[in-house]
Amino acid sequence: LGPNGAGKTSTIQAVMGFIPIQVGRVLLDGEDITARKATERAALGMALVPEGRRLFSDMSVMENLAVGAYTKQRAAEARSLERVFALFPRLAERRSQISGSLSGGEQQMLAFGRALMSEPRLLFVDELSLGLMPKAAGLFIDVLKKLREDGVTTVLVEQNTKRALRVADDVCVLASGRPVFLGTAEAARADSELFRRYLGAVPA
Repeated sequence: LGPNGAGKTSTIQAVMGFIPIQVGRVLLDGEDITARKATERAALGMALVPEGRRLFSDMSVMENLAVGAYTKQRAAEARSLERVFALFPRLAERRSQISGSLSGGEQQMLAFGRALMSEPRLLFVDELSLGLMPKAAGLFIDVLKKLREDGVTTVLVEQNTKRALRVADDVCVLASGRPVFLGTAEAARADSELFRRYLGAVPA
């Protein structure tokens, strides 16, 4: 969490290997992966649902999903596809449709599904509810809860603080690229000074 320009997206892009790190290290299960390329990090089980979805708009739903499974064998791809369609039945109905013609909510489903096709154990989600109606955003919160039950760790960047705190276990608040709060979601909700300085109105 954090105000606009706090460095949230830059942080997850650095961890994913998309931009270089000037100082510090990236550790995954205790292994230093700072020098690993983004493709190597993906093979280790990291995936990203990017801000703005960034789909291949002239490709079909199935073709976009296949891109997400490029590191997987055919049997694993089939297993992942079954899981994605179970989470997002609408994608199964639209499997042959060109992704650029989907609604905003359907495009977010596809961006989510594409990331899940690699069977990640660490999933980054950048601006989950951007441009979505509240009902649609609630669907994705339910998906995050299901992924947590399945053992997938999710790092969520979200402008809607109230929504993020409903699903989060732990919270990091950034300001000017530096953490100003690290703690549980419960502790964050109780910290009125944190909201006054960095997050706006205290959630009800």
